Amino acid sequence: MKYRKVTEQDSIYNNIESKSIHEIITDINQEDFKALQSVKKVIPEIEKIIKKIVIQLEKKGRLFYIGAGTSGRLGVLDASECPPTFGTDPSSVIGLIAGGDNALRNSVEDAEDDFSAGWEQLQLNSVNSNDFVIGIAASGSTPFVVGSLKMCQENNIPTACICSNPKSPITQYSDYPIEVIVGPEYITGSSRMKAGTAQKLILNMISTTTMIKLGHVKGNKMIDIQITNEKLKDRACRIIQENLNIDYSDALNLLKKHRSVRNAIAFYDNE
Repeated sequence: MKYRKVTEQDSIYNNIESKSIHEIITDINQEDFKALQSVKKVIPEIEKIIKKIVIQLEKKGRLFYIGAGTSGRLGVLDASECPPTFGTDPSSVIGLIAGGDNALRNSVEDAEDDFSAGWEQLQLNSVNSNDFVIGIAASGSTPFVVGSLKMCQENNIPTACICSNPKSPITQYSDYPIEVIVGPEYITGSSRMKAGTAQKLILNMISTTTMIKLGHVKGNKMIDIQITNEKLKDRACRIIQENLNIDYSDALNLLKKHRSVRNAIAFYDNE
């Protein structure tokens, strides 16, 4: 069935090479607002996805993002930020990209055309029905992603997608489809722009809200952050200090002793 490729439609701007820098960045900023408005429209769909993800992760399942190009990189980025931010096991949120890790830094455009490669990557990670797989593809037709979700559905693995074209092939294999229609890009077909921005906004919502509901945030603070540098050590101390209403030096001593914000607060509360 044919579908309308909004992401490939001509930009509403023309002769942009003749515009001033100020005009170009003002126009791009104006288009970015459309991404924000489009994400707002799909909040009900995002909410349904998060509710299901929380259920899956509570029964020791995992969240997978799978995509190609910009979409794949955004998924890997969101997954890679969960351990330092929320103290999660690196295996609980996993980003997979067409072409593998090499594609994170280099363009491997033809990798996205392999219909079976995504499912093969998922199998290498022992994907199962306790997991949740989100396919990310602005076009909604990337074979690498479509094939992955098709095989997931055939194996009773719950699926979702984030795409920017209505009624695209990927939605046929998504239990929870998100169609965030941002319109034509500033540069025709450059879906790394508005479509990518909308994807990042949605991924922020999904991972952040999921981790809040799983108990990794107290008040508005990250109580499971990994203390891997001086900035994060200082932040951890300040979280303990504020939470327990104690001196900074006492907070630092607690942190040194217990090696985590959560453990420090729990120990103090139970004294």
